[in-house]
Amino acid sequence: MSDPIIAVEHVSKSVTDATGTLTILHDIDFSLQAQESAAIVGASGSGKSTLLALMAGLDVPTTGTVRLDGIDLFALDEDARAAVRAQKLGFVFQSFQLLANRTALENVMLPLELAGVRDARHLATEMLRRVGLGERLRHYPRLLSGGEQQRVALARAFVVRPKVLLADEPTGSLDHATGDTVMALMFELNREAGTTLVMVTHDPAIAARCDRQLRIEAGRLVV
Repeated sequence: MSDPIIAVEHVSKSVTDATGTLTILHDIDFSLQAQESAAIVGASGSGKSTLLALMAGLDVPTTGTVRLDGIDLFALDEDARAAVRAQKLGFVFQSFQLLANRTALENVMLPLELAGVRDARHLATEMLRRVGLGERLRHYPRLLSGGEQQRVALARAFVVRPKVLLADEPTGSLDHATGDTVMALMFELNREAGTTLVMVTHDPAIAARCDRQLRIEAGRLVV
């Protein structure tokens, strides 16, 4: 078997304040192969989003490490981790995280421009057409429905062809029918791009569509 695209190695996360120390995650250990899809499931407050942030190198573990495509994220400083994220990761959030003062096209162009990709406008335009928003290129987020905003977010995530897509409750702000449409599109894009998908979700039907389910209970990974 080839080396995993993601390896979470005995990761724990604790925070300390005046009341004492709280351990959010306890010795989480698993790996994912390229093109696998995994749902992180569990009750609210179980540590799912903290785990996703650690996998992205956006938060630092108390113990353990995360390897992304063979790179030990926590052997790097924050600037170097940011460079790895820009090169290898795409993100989709519940709240869309679009820039309000940029059009749909400009939002999708942004990661390409930051990466120095030539022909960013053409690539972003084609990606927005792929997600069904070819007529919304010049619309600002406030003029788009929730489902349209999440499709812009999907286009922005996939346009850089990331090795790994991390999604945090991607349908949490959408009604059921719109959420189903967005998820169908996400899985379709994921298959086309050959991306590894890791998604936090409360929806058992969405989780069941993934190759694996990683259940977190009280900060521990249970099988």
